[in-house]
Amino acid sequence: MPQMNKGGKFIFGKSLIRTDGTLRIPPQAMEEYHIADEGKVYLFTGSKITGGFCVTRKGLLHPSKLGHILDDTPPLLDYSAGFGEFIKYKGRSYCWVEISQEGQILLTKKMMDFLKVRPGMELLSIRSSDIAFTMGAKGPLLEKAENYDGEIPLF
Repeated sequence: MPQMNKGGKFIFGKSLIRTDGTLRIPPQAMEEYHIADEGKVYLFTGSKITGGFCVTRKGLLHPSKLGHILDDTPPLLDYSAGFGEFIKYKGRSYCWVEISQEGQILLTKKMMDFLKVRPGMELLSIRSSDIAFTMGAKGPLLEKAENYDGEIPLF
């Protein structure tokens, strides 16, 4: 899995949004973040530049300096908000979805419309921080990935 340039963001791979809305998280991202350990993950809106969404889990988010996000939104903390139902909080929107042990998540049509992604898109899985990784949909990093000479695995 490449770095697009020296000192640049690390790429785990690409994930294809299938026609049924399923998407598979690259295995290396799954291992590094132990993302399927809890059976549920949080998705939140990505940056204006990269779009897409970020992925984390309660065990990473809650004890972090961003744990107040969950404390201030109890329906996310206890998963009582509906599956894939976005809740706005301080400029970003958050939801939870189930994740299989193989790293598969389901994006409903409503979620895809909200996130401005669609079936057939390849999202770039990018290491963002020790709390979350990004599934980027647009911007300069995706353009670099398109022109990258090496191989970026597709999941």
